[in-house]
Amino acid sequence: MQYGDPQSVERMRADFARQGAMSTMGITISDVAPGRVVLEMPFNADFSQQHGFIHAGVITSGVDSACGFAALTLMAPDSEVLTVEFKCSFLAPARGEFFRLEGNVIKPGRTLTFTEGRAVAIDAGRETTVATITATMMAVRGRRP
Repeated sequence: MQYGDPQSVERMRADFARQGAMSTMGITISDVAPGRVVLEMPFNADFSQQHGFIHAGVITSGVDSACGFAALTLMAPDSEVLTVEFKCSFLAPARGEFFRLEGNVIKPGRTLTFTEGRAVAIDAGRETTVATITATMMAVRGRRP
């Protein structure tokens, strides 16, 4: 795969920086490649649910963003990305020192892009996939901030 335009990474990073939700949750960009974005998030008890695991909504938000930004790397310069739909399945409790949130483009398209992702908990060097996602992203044109 190739970037959608020479400024794809800079656009993606600028859009990511404008997301208050990501900074509030402590989510940062770890890696970017054409059609792939990896985010990282440290454990924060403020985002836990009643059992002490990171809340499903927080994990879902992070992995959805990883998928969306992976799609954006392949989109035309005048495009923004919006999630059309997703399905997230949880495989294990979200417990760990930090989390890797991966988004990968499976099939890019001019308007719709199909992605898959996963959330991985890392605890004492041990990795556990806690969630998987499939998501469809839409290119929205003419709405650059």
